[in-house]
Amino acid sequence: MTTLSPEEIERYKRHLLVKNIGGQGQQRLKAARVLIVGAGGLGSPLLMYLAAAGVGALGIIDDDRVSLGNLQRQVAYRTDDIGALKTERAAALVHALNPHVEVEAMPFRLTAENALSVVSRYDIVADGSDNFATRYLVNDACYFARKPLVFAALGQMEGYVSTFRAFEMDESGTPRPSYRDLFPEPPAPGEIPSCEEAGVLGPVTGVIGTLQAVEVVKAILGLEGTLVGRLLIYDALVGRFQTIALKWDANNPLTGLAPSIRDLTVHAADSEQRA
Repeated sequence: MTTLSPEEIERYKRHLLVKNIGGQGQQRLKAARVLIVGAGGLGSPLLMYLAAAGVGALGIIDDDRVSLGNLQRQVAYRTDDIGALKTERAAALVHALNPHVEVEAMPFRLTAENALSVVSRYDIVADGSDNFATRYLVNDACYFARKPLVFAALGQMEGYVSTFRAFEMDESGTPRPSYRDLFPEPPAPGEIPSCEEAGVLGPVTGVIGTLQAVEVVKAILGLEGTLVGRLLIYDALVGRFQTIALKWDANNPLTGLAPSIRDLTVHAADSEQRA
């Protein structure tokens, strides 16, 4: 188990007092490697809280640059960052927050060709992407690499969080649900607008990204009560949280009884279109 230095003990002492964390839990956080897909509205609070919590290594993948329109919700960036690569600025922020955290900045897209090699190098994946093609790709890559996936998404004034471990069976021997059980098929182009197209209340991204960070930490620590098999929904307009149960679909093309998806080549066309 990775040991903590005296400086780290002082830094994390509020964690060490929590009975569900303690010294061993903090050592698990230090030993963990988390991949963050998307360094935008969700990725901003996510990477900040994971760094502050002492997660030992963070990978941040995003090919975008900071724009003025990002600053309303992407709190990892400042006005002076406009035009800079998000991954570079995010990595600098992580180092400033916690020099004990290693960061790998990946200023490129996740594609059908590189997804497995990237995902396989981490213990847990947190998806904060804002398009369906990437979400399906991340889901499938995590399934094949047998990596837990903490998913989050946003609406204008609502957000969603869940944890997928589709490579495992539940107590009854049934496969645990995946993103493809939540959304069996991608919506038609333009049917559901992206955050850039529809807009979003800035603080909602902070709420959901922070909840996503909590789920990642719980997964690292092996705590009970994760959102595996459940979808957490936050409605900011009425101030309400609710959870709904997710179920495995026997017709799921990835994990169903007769799966048609055997590798990531099904995503090759989408990767080319997004390139």
